[in-house]
Amino acid sequence: MKFALFSLIKNALEAVSSAEWTPHERFRQVIDEAVFAEQLGFDAYGVGERHSEPYLSTAPPVVLAAVAEHTRRMRLLSTVTVISLLDPVRVAEDYATLDQLSGGRLELMIGKGNDARDYPLFGLDADRRWEYQEEKFVLLHRLLRECDVTWSGEFRPPLQGVTVLPRPFRSSIPIWHGSSSSPESTELAARFGDPLFTANLFHPKKRYADLVDHYRERWVAHGRDPADALVGSGADGIFVAPTSQAAVEGYRPYFDARARSALHQRHGSPYRTVEEIIDGGSALVGSPQQVIDKIADYHASFRHELLALSVDALSLADSRAVLELFAAEVMPVVRRELPSTVWDDNRCPSCT
Repeated sequence: MKFALFSLIKNALEAVSSAEWTPHERFRQVIDEAVFAEQLGFDAYGVGERHSEPYLSTAPPVVLAAVAEHTRRMRLLSTVTVISLLDPVRVAEDYATLDQLSGGRLELMIGKGNDARDYPLFGLDADRRWEYQEEKFVLLHRLLRECDVTWSGEFRPPLQGVTVLPRPFRSSIPIWHGSSSSPESTELAARFGDPLFTANLFHPKKRYADLVDHYRERWVAHGRDPADALVGSGADGIFVAPTSQAAVEGYRPYFDARARSALHQRHGSPYRTVEEIIDGGSALVGSPQQVIDKIADYHASFRHELLALSVDALSLADSRAVLELFAAEVMPVVRRELPSTVWDDNRCPSCT
């Protein structure tokens, strides 16, 4: 298995204080976190996209460009690019530029996003987000792979013989499809032969396992080799400590703060206590061996080859301690027991 760390650049930490950082301070923290992740052996670093408080991640390609200049090995991920909100021409230009700056280390994740508040900001109707996502993805797919693109659709003016510049560093940029709730995304990924990333947040495992199963079924239905289907997964929080008791008590104030948040309530999470989310959800909270066992349990259902984690909810001190222990005692065991060839040979799953 490969490991990614990502951030939505949340600029509040309700669990431990009411303090807020300046935007400059928070951006520097993200760059430092990415450098630290590379030093620990993580395979990728991602920046998500949000357009509402308390997040500062409105411009992921800009932040990732800064990360690219301070790292040398890790893949760079957009986790996710909210393609339903954006102009595919602008997306192709921004991310091809980032791909060139990073020497071909970029991999896109696209999705519709999970915050309906963003759509009025861009003059769009949230009820049509699936339509936006499909049309804009199809155009983006062509712009990153073809020159002299002629195209027409419903949601932007037509194009006639357009070649987006710069071109990607490689033949194209791999595109993952983020999916958290609907088979529209899994169908789109299977139809285009792209990898799938399941958010694996908020809800019990079966809901996400059903989406992964749908992706694999549709992959085969589109005439593809089932061995080539590629899946990544997230996790709903992380807190690794030397003992189970220390992990639970360390994570408890963060979970309690999150449970009071509007986002948690809006998504209708069924977990009311930290014990419930550890037992029934995907949160990786426990001793190193407990976390290893939980990753293996989810892998039995998803067969995923990439695990993406975020420590945005944790204080800077806790996040460093958790990441160091995870990298030292969890990652080596999982890599050995659940091997993956993704990125080992510069594999580009959607560039063929």
